Amino acid sequence: MGFKLVTKDENTNARVGRFETAHGVFNTPAFMPVGTQAAVKALMPGTLKDEIGAEIILSNAYHLFIRPGIDIIKNGGGLHKFMSWDKPVLTDSGGYQIFSLASFQKLTEDGISFLSHFDGRRLFLSPEDAVRAQIGLGSDIMMVLDQCVSYPCGYDQAREAIELTLRWSRRSKKEFDSLSGNSHFLFGIVQGSIYPELRKRSAEETIEIGFDGYAIGGLNVGEGNPARDEMIALLNKVLPEGAIRYFMGGGEPWDILEAVSLGIDLFDCTLPTRLGRNGTAFTSIGKLTIRNGEFKSDIRPVDENCNCYTCLNFSRAYLRHLFNTGEILGPTLLSLHNLYFYIRFMHNIRSAIKKGKFREFKKEFENKYNERSFAEELQ
Repeated sequence: MGFKLVTKDENTNARVGRFETAHGVFNTPAFMPVGTQAAVKALMPGTLKDEIGAEIILSNAYHLFIRPGIDIIKNGGGLHKFMSWDKPVLTDSGGYQIFSLASFQKLTEDGISFLSHFDGRRLFLSPEDAVRAQIGLGSDIMMVLDQCVSYPCGYDQAREAIELTLRWSRRSKKEFDSLSGNSHFLFGIVQGSIYPELRKRSAEETIEIGFDGYAIGGLNVGEGNPARDEMIALLNKVLPEGAIRYFMGGGEPWDILEAVSLGIDLFDCTLPTRLGRNGTAFTSIGKLTIRNGEFKSDIRPVDENCNCYTCLNFSRAYLRHLFNTGEILGPTLLSLHNLYFYIRFMHNIRSAIKKGKFREFKKEFENKYNERSFAEELQ
């Protein structure tokens, strides 16, 4: 089991791979729908699997640690059974969520002391706790506990964060090796903000520890595309070719395309479901705000180039009506469409790489997918 590189693009660093887990295979480049609290918002697992075609989803150990508690899920047969999802699951350790949601965090060498964002309880999480929690959940792929820094971030702060993350990573790996069988995988996380020297050092020392995959954390937090792409390009030269590369939290379709061209294999983001719940659709030529008045009598589907359940059965006018009357079906149908768009998008990326036409696919998509062309199409 694990990652296998299938083919590489001749003109870029884009590549196609397969990752085999105890709950099946997912093909890369892949996008993971986000099921933070053991549910992808507004969608049933069967819809995700059978109609959207998702091969792996992401959940979060921090949120499940808060509610309902790891032991409840473990006693219920593990996360897969608890949420009725029989395909691969990746769980984040919760490091980012603690720093972004919890309050009064206190970092020590032992771990993180913090107040729950839900009920204010004083809680503590060590690197070992994070591994044990994810094993209790039965996650196929687990993430180490890391220290996340905000942007902008000073050099010394970023350096101290990677050093603490590296020490925690070594402890996480030791705990994982003592508890886990062959059915789980543990990924290391590379930090370092936008400092090339720190990114390179973080990557090299994380590789020395020896993980099943490598994630890039601490980007897509306001640093901007040039700095983000520079860090990814740098890490592509350092990270092992035979290991999967995961860009945490990225993002927009054009950001995914660029990251794929730089050698990234795995993505997650709340964007498709969050925008879907709020009335915005991704289409083949740009975003569409379905609440807008111009769609009041528009009998066309959301995207005339889409074969999802929403586009095959409902009009823009009907979806606008659902959102403007507060019907819960609106967010469900638009979230379904957006995730279908993303999963199909990744399928088309893999197909283009296999055919040796990724560069052409990327250029065509970027020329077509922009707000201006969409505005012109409406007129």
